[in-house]
Amino acid sequence: MERPSDEELKKKLTPKQYEVTQKKGTEPAFRNEYWDNEEEGIYVDVVSGEVLFSSKDKFKSGSGWPSFSKPLEEENIVTQKEGGLFDNRTEVVSKQAGSHLGHLFDDGPQPTGKRYCMNSAGLRFIPKEDMEEESYGEYLDIFEE
Repeated sequence: MERPSDEELKKKLTPKQYEVTQKKGTEPAFRNEYWDNEEEGIYVDVVSGEVLFSSKDKFKSGSGWPSFSKPLEEENIVTQKEGGLFDNRTEVVSKQAGSHLGHLFDDGPQPTGKRYCMNSAGLRFIPKEDMEEESYGEYLDIFEE
């Protein structure tokens, strides 16, 4: 996938999605679309549609942002240290689109101990019942346990 031009992204994304994914913005805690979503399904990159997380790995972190213990597709996630004198956080970016998604922390539940703290604006949720229709049917088996 070739990353869309800035002009195309501004047309495709809402201002908040653009700010978060392209300018490393952060949306307000507890005032974002998916922080309390409990539906079954998967989360994909809002720009590219690449598969990122599953509702099976989502947990209530108390942070006010959607949090996951691990990615559904590890190869679609890139982590990198953020620079800055007082900033030693680990940024989470989508591999294909390069979208800023959020940050990775080491205070999540076992067995991973990880908390992928994401911005809803960087994600698109595909409910389980829509996955086949939206060409994500290959992931339906994760919900059959």
